[in-house]
Amino acid sequence: MAVLKVTFTKYRRSKLAQILWILNWLSVMTGFILFSLGLFLKIEINKRIEVLAKGEISSASNMLISVGLMACVINFLGGKMCYDCSDAHRYKRWRPVLLPYIAFAFCFTFCLLVGAFMCYAARKELEDSLSLGLREAIKFYKDTDIPGRCFLKKTIDMLQIRFQCCGNNSFRDWFEIQWISARYLNMASREVVDRLKNNIDGKFLVDGVPFSCCNPSSPRPCIQHQLTNNTAHYNYDFLTEELNVWMRGCREALLDYYTHIMRSIGLVVLIIWLFEVSSVLFGDGSVPEGCRPCGTNSLLFPKDFWSLALGLINKG
Repeated sequence: MAVLKVTFTKYRRSKLAQILWILNWLSVMTGFILFSLGLFLKIEINKRIEVLAKGEISSASNMLISVGLMACVINFLGGKMCYDCSDAHRYKRWRPVLLPYIAFAFCFTFCLLVGAFMCYAARKELEDSLSLGLREAIKFYKDTDIPGRCFLKKTIDMLQIRFQCCGNNSFRDWFEIQWISARYLNMASREVVDRLKNNIDGKFLVDGVPFSCCNPSSPRPCIQHQLTNNTAHYNYDFLTEELNVWMRGCREALLDYYTHIMRSIGLVVLIIWLFEVSSVLFGDGSVPEGCRPCGTNSLLFPKDFWSLALGLINKG
């Protein structure tokens, strides 16, 4: 639709070029913001890569980093083009690349929208990755003397303290695995030997949790062992005792943490997308018309994208 018929004097062309130049440099700044957000998300994911089962979860951050770099390059080129547009002679050298620039600009805005949706759609993949990754990491909690696994105990402990969580889904996950290393089991104790014999897999299972599951808000000293044995502790009922250990699982805690980050980033990306779409539509519609000779009548938004593209092709 043709709107805003104007006569481009030298002064008006100069002002239009300045406006478009400013918009493109603002877009370069938004590209840097996108790059920074993608880098931040990637760093946050890599901080806890040991408890993530799949590497594909970083696809959203890689997309944002790529789109951010693309935005910086495209809009830097657009800023240079708009700056030269103030002079009709300098603009001529940009005419052959105008159509590819417009095509890349629209492609960039589409990729930006895809990046925003990826941030919102990553929850299910993230949940599956956390569930499997935490389950495997907890199994190796006791392997402090095995190369490649010795760091997992500290990782899990710091994770449970930092996010105030316990186990994968709940503290009961620790009841199903042997999290105490055999090096620290007294094999001369009949109780230990009987517990190992009574388990079909020969594992030392206890109704206890690591110290990092303890809730410091508990009014009593933390009970880590025999959690389900009411008679083993004075004035204790494990069914109603909610302050002793963290009740929330680490999968839920991490999922909420990353979901909040991704949704916040997705909202910022959507806002940037709206700005970029407005800039592309305004800039791509006005640059070709604004570079006509001074004193001619032009339309600020003369054609749609495809008509403009065909016109540029026909002109040479």
